[in-house]
Amino acid sequence: MALKALSPRVMGIVNVTPDSFSDGGRLGSVQAAVEHGLRLVAEGAAILDIGGESTRPGAAPVPVDEEIARTTPVIAGLRARWDGPISIDTMKPEVARAAVAAGATIWNDVSGLGFTDDAVEVAAELGCEVVVMHGLRPGSAQHVEVSTLDIVPVVLDDLHARADRAMAAGVARERITLDPGIGFGKTPEQGFRLTAELPRLKALGFPVLYGASRKRLIAAADPTAVQATDRLGGSIALALAAAVRGADVIRVHDVRETVQALRVLGRLDR
Repeated sequence: MALKALSPRVMGIVNVTPDSFSDGGRLGSVQAAVEHGLRLVAEGAAILDIGGESTRPGAAPVPVDEEIARTTPVIAGLRARWDGPISIDTMKPEVARAAVAAGATIWNDVSGLGFTDDAVEVAAELGCEVVVMHGLRPGSAQHVEVSTLDIVPVVLDDLHARADRAMAAGVARERITLDPGIGFGKTPEQGFRLTAELPRLKALGFPVLYGASRKRLIAAADPTAVQATDRLGGSIALALAAAVRGADVIRVHDVRETVQALRVLGRLDR
């Protein structure tokens, strides 16, 4: 792919959870979360992703009312000061509905619109953009089986089926983005393989979101990267690898550094 074709949007992560794997508890108030989001925009984020429930392995489930209370004031606060795309990172249709009412324009669902039976119908009703991710819960029978298989066709087939189901329920094709779910029930080697094979996911005809920021597969390549905050170099390497393979959105914690790396890479052919 020609470098001049690089044009991914950077999605900045705003976690309002006390237990996220990388930055849990750092944003302890609505004001702090809103200011952090605006700071990410100033650093080059084109989208902000607001999450109120940790998806790390072993994290405790968050009740719907609590997740709504964590996220909607932040979304409303950002919407009052910024008119760009805001994403709600949730599996729960009730939370997505409340977030859209507060000003969110994207539903980023790590369950691939599969957490409840009516999720696809709610997505169609809301009319917002949706990110459909492939994920498996560690320890499940399906996870054990998939970990021994060729991961790329497994993910492609699953995401294709989920996109078809969403469209059959009334979600417009142009509002669907696919995410291979790096780190969600997959081994580090499977994560690297999915990254290398992103063009095959792009060939399904949907935009692709890629998120590997600070994730554990980086430590598989560099065992010294024990803490999530030790993984900036690996995060940028994976972001650039995804960009040259066609990713349309790259979800990151470190916006300024990622945007700078993408800009430099994009200038190399000028």
